[in-house]
Amino acid sequence: MARQTDQRTKDTEEVGQRYRFDHLSLSDVMKDMYYRKDDPGPDDRVPDFDLPTLGGGRFRSADLGETGPALLIFGSSTCPVTDNSAPGLNELHARFGDRVRFVMVNVREAHPGKAVPQPKALDEKTAHAEQLRDLHGFKFEVAVGDIDGTFHRALSPKPNSAYVLGKDGTILFRAQWANDTKALAEALEAIVAGESPRRSQSGGLIRPMLVMRNIAPVLDRAGSGAWRDMWRAAPPMAAMAFALKILRIRPPKSEGRGA
Repeated sequence: MARQTDQRTKDTEEVGQRYRFDHLSLSDVMKDMYYRKDDPGPDDRVPDFDLPTLGGGRFRSADLGETGPALLIFGSSTCPVTDNSAPGLNELHARFGDRVRFVMVNVREAHPGKAVPQPKALDEKTAHAEQLRDLHGFKFEVAVGDIDGTFHRALSPKPNSAYVLGKDGTILFRAQWANDTKALAEALEAIVAGESPRRSQSGGLIRPMLVMRNIAPVLDRAGSGAWRDMWRAAPPMAAMAFALKILRIRPPKSEGRGA
């Protein structure tokens, strides 16, 4: 029995270490492109969670019945899609924030570098969550996942996915990329009207990535090592980002950083 316990502990530690990668790999990029069949999706109950939020609050699945529906978003300050989605999320919060609880959960760094390394302790991850909030001017709650990403992994560790949760914890809508603002807006409009969303998940996979023009600024923000890992893991994406940087093509004011 002791040997089995030790093996489970070792397995858990290894999963956590893989989650907290220091260098982006091609396999990490590929896993972001699809959901597995056993990943929680529309009509499934979200796994139980209890996460601290900046400012001393809690974001708990047990409280959804009282607080009402919630828009749960995963993100980090070194994730280009999070960067790209931030202005749209702020606009959605201005429209629906009085009827839907908005919570951004700070997760592992998507492109860690010397300036923004992968956090190894909860206090470091909390500091990264504060950086994420301040960078984009989020007026809604920002929660902090544990260092091994237990909740993030339970839902499939996409860098910037979003879920609309009902009062009973059921997933009513799922978006693989939170910068698909149109799809999220349609889902939220239905929810606040007391209706089911017309679609249960965003069909956008490629387009939300193509609209990004802020990869280079995010990699620059992450610091030394982030560019190198991008060239190794995803050369076409790195080449596009480098070309945009050389040509000085920046995201429009409505994209990239929040106000």
